[in-house]
Amino acid sequence: MIKTRNVGIYLFEGVELLDFAGPYEVFTMVNQGGPAAFNVYTVSENQPEIRTFNGLVAKADYTFSDSPQADILVIPGGINPASQLTNETVLNWLKEQSDHAEITLSVCTGTLLLAKIGLLKGLSATTHHMAYDRLVELAPDTNIEKGKRFIDNGKIITSAGVSAGIDSSLYVVARLLGPEIASRASKTMEYVSNELTF
Repeated sequence: MIKTRNVGIYLFEGVELLDFAGPYEVFTMVNQGGPAAFNVYTVSENQPEIRTFNGLVAKADYTFSDSPQADILVIPGGINPASQLTNETVLNWLKEQSDHAEITLSVCTGTLLLAKIGLLKGLSATTHHMAYDRLVELAPDTNIEKGKRFIDNGKIITSAGVSAGIDSSLYVVARLLGPEIASRASKTMEYVSNELTF
């Protein structure tokens, strides 16, 4: 019997669309034609709706006050993560959720938030190529691996920019449920990755 895991995806004003939509697609695709392995939902701080970096309006399923505990926490990036890096409410919620999650997965500049809350100390990490310098500033004791699509530290997984979130999400599916299920989701999506072999 498959355990259903909560996949909580954090949304905020200016979030990069594919950073969260890619993982959302992967985890929901796994549920097609079989028992639900993932309960996928979105969470914002306190707004029922947010506007993505490119103008799409997305509705959050929950806010911080009523969201379930995530088993897999997905932290996407955005064009200007500075507002998130200085928001103590956001940082505290992410830390609390991550502390109790099985896996925390960052995409793109979402990795900067992991650095800010101290979750990358002594680990290896990656992010969008345009944010390497900022990541070095925030996480001087982290090994920044430039050019990597994603890096698995066990509980903490970081991804490079934008579409890399699809690769890292498929990797999580393979790690938790096996490569056959991840491969099926990838084929259904007609997504070909140079990083993954199933």
